[in-house]
Amino acid sequence: MTSTLHIVLDDAALVAAGHGNVLASRLIHRAHVESGWFLYTAACALVEADRARPGTAEHVAALPAITVVDLDLPAAFAVAQDATWALAHSRYVAEPTSDRPDGAVIATAAPDRWRDQPVRILDLNP
Repeated sequence: MTSTLHIVLDDAALVAAGHGNVLASRLIHRAHVESGWFLYTAACALVEADRARPGTAEHVAALPAITVVDLDLPAAFAVAQDATWALAHSRYVAEPTSDRPDGAVIATAAPDRWRDQPVRILDLNP
């Protein structure tokens, strides 16, 4: 029996992957080759990652293992209530849905900025 794993890569995780972070790279590889592994990133996180490391958006969008989640109307309402779009949209993507009843874990290279947030995180720092 294969367990299902849902992970949201925040902007810090995307930048870290571009800088050769081994844990981020392994997540992307596993999602590509393992059934039941699902990676997502919020469109707003993709924008912030590309600002920090130009070319990231194009590269990530080309990876079949990562689903880019659009900023739809419900997400826009959630983002509008927060100061940082990338953080708010990533948190929104990690919330439980019918496809992900237990929600998703947020993979990040900046775990401190998720302190006091109602999410589970996976710290990508070695």
